[in-house]
Amino acid sequence: MKELPEIRLELQDTQWPLTYTDHDRPIARAIVVDDRGNCYFVRAVRDDDFGAATLIETAGGGVEPGEDPRDAILRELREELGAEAEILAKIGVVSDYYNLIHRHNINHYFLCRVLSFGDKHMTEDEIESFHLSTLKLDFDAAAAEYERRACTPLGRLIANRELPVLRRARELLEG
Repeated sequence: MKELPEIRLELQDTQWPLTYTDHDRPIARAIVVDDRGNCYFVRAVRDDDFGAATLIETAGGGVEPGEDPRDAILRELREELGAEAEILAKIGVVSDYYNLIHRHNINHYFLCRVLSFGDKHMTEDEIESFHLSTLKLDFDAAAAEYERRACTPLGRLIANRELPVLRRARELLEG
């Protein structure tokens, strides 16, 4: 695997006006691959303050107080994908904002290889409110899905954050 410097991106919310930001949320996310070149993502179907949307997003979630982002991503992959995984590399950190909910996201991205799949352990919100399911796509299909889902304001914010990370993950793997 090719050695590349970690990416550092600072993105703004271009979809909702900034009124104020009242909290930071550290998040661990991953581009998850298998030995056949497939990538695993989460599909969310939501209808909330952000609007009605079907989205693609990397698996991941909040880093708990006192938890290291590396431990958090392995926990999140077990919960959302049912995946036991190994971390291959840290891709980098993307800072972005959700002005609608006054939040600054600090996204720690990792490249992970899935070792095995088992039961998912999602929260009630993930099941009932976001209807999370797993998407298995190659890199080109994933990029196309991000572009297709960028038809909503939240979809645009997610695509702006995650497409550069997806490209870097591919560069790391292809060397």
